Amino acid sequence: MDVPRPGPPVVFDCDGVLLETEPRWTLVETQLFAKYGRPYGHEEKLQLIGTGLGGTGKQFETMLDQPGRAAELLSELVELAAAEFARGVEPMKGALDIVGELRGLGRPMAIASNSFHRLVDLALKGSSLRDAFDVVIAADDVDEPKPAPDLFLEACRRLGARPNDAVAVEDSPTGVASARAAGLFVIGIPSIEGLRLEEADLVASSLETPEVREALGLPATSGS
Repeated sequence: MDVPRPGPPVVFDCDGVLLETEPRWTLVETQLFAKYGRPYGHEEKLQLIGTGLGGTGKQFETMLDQPGRAAELLSELVELAAAEFARGVEPMKGALDIVGELRGLGRPMAIASNSFHRLVDLALKGSSLRDAFDVVIAADDVDEPKPAPDLFLEACRRLGARPNDAVAVEDSPTGVASARAAGLFVIGIPSIEGLRLEEADLVASSLETPEVREALGLPATSGS
């Protein structure tokens, strides 16, 4: 897949791409595991990241030895996360500048998150990115969450863009698979150590790298 022409619409994941929510998720997941007498560490985090809240509930049944309680466990996690996000969330490194530049150029932008809309809204409300996007889509807005392509297809539809003309920015294998299935050019920026995003068209360490700026159709350095 060729790098897209300058000026493509951009569809961002939220957690770990735009907002520094992954440490908050780690905190509340640790709290939930502790409630059921289970340790929570890096390996558990790698199993859960990018799965989406629907899939997370089913994984909790196994990981916490609570068969048949996916909905209840998920509800507990969501309430913990809602309280945490309400405290305010910091943007990821480079996110404010990149989004600000794209907005200043009038570029169409969307969020496609595998979280619930309630939590995405709370996280954005507590950040500096609340009103920066034309479209915000969450897992409960589509039939199938990531890794199905629905979220990215719906985001592009609402932006009035063809998926093949758009760029996705993701931080998890699940999100990368979703964006590729939808036909977008995919930038992968791993949010935690150990994540491999081999299916991405471009893998970078942060939003600030020259390669990311080029793929987004931005000048090599801000203001150039």
